[in-house]
Amino acid sequence: MSLAKGEKLSITAKVKKHYRGVVSEMKRVHWPNRKEIIAYTSIVLVSVVIVGVVIWVFDSVVGFLMNFIISG
Repeated sequence: MSLAKGEKLSITAKVKKHYRGVVSEMKRVHWPNRKEIIAYTSIVLVSVVIVGVVIWVFDSVVGFLMNFIISG
């Protein structure tokens, strides 16, 4: 589909071009297998728990210090 300079695509032609591009890109995607999905999900869950615990500890320490400073 070659266009002359300054010529515009119709909306349906733009949609078709976009859809063809999406389909082309989806063929290039590496889809993980079940083992990889389980491993990646486990890593994310463990990371979230660790970060949550770190934030909770930090919040508790800061809260304790604030109470200590305020109550004098």
